[in-house]
Amino acid sequence: MITLSVKQLKKSFGPNTVFSDVSFDHQSTALGIAGSNGSGKSTFLKCLGGLLPPSSGDIAWEDNGTVLNKTALKNKLGYAAPYINLYNELSCRENLEFISKMRHQSDSVKTIDLWIPKVGLQHAIDQPFGKLSTGQQQRLRLASALFYDPDILLLDEPGSNLDEEGRNLITEIVTAFDAPEKLIIIASNNPDELSLCERIFSIEKEAFVE
Repeated sequence: MITLSVKQLKKSFGPNTVFSDVSFDHQSTALGIAGSNGSGKSTFLKCLGGLLPPSSGDIAWEDNGTVLNKTALKNKLGYAAPYINLYNELSCRENLEFISKMRHQSDSVKTIDLWIPKVGLQHAIDQPFGKLSTGQQQRLRLASALFYDPDILLLDEPGSNLDEEGRNLITEIVTAFDAPEKLIIIASNNPDELSLCERIFSIEKEAFVE
């Protein structure tokens, strides 16, 4: 079982405090991070995923009671967000192959061939990332976060630039992570995306909401 514990978390940039004294525990079920644009939900998600250090406080991830260090968390974590870009000059396949090599995976061909059609990019598999539409780029970001089967998935505004079929893909992803050994967190201001989550934490109120 994956568990997350946040204790008195604070993040500031100079004199500006984004959030402070955030504390909660969460396990297994889908968690939503709600907030308007500029509220700090992306910053909060980056702290949870280790992309940004908090100014103070503690974040602890555990897997069946074993605390995950930075390396262990990285190996279990998938992260997709509009601000995480892939290599413009590499094709869809080449981008995933590069990520696979960085993660020292030996079975990349099978997983890449599985996920490219899952995200609807089979007809663009050899196109450079930089030449894709914004919706196709978002689909590839999702594939890059999922194709190595992570146990923890962080999604920031996952439906950005996606059509209805793409938004249905988000629902399928959340459903697939509905298991005790997995945990998904979605940061969003989209009610439809947040409705997929069993608990919702408002970064503006710094509290859980009904």
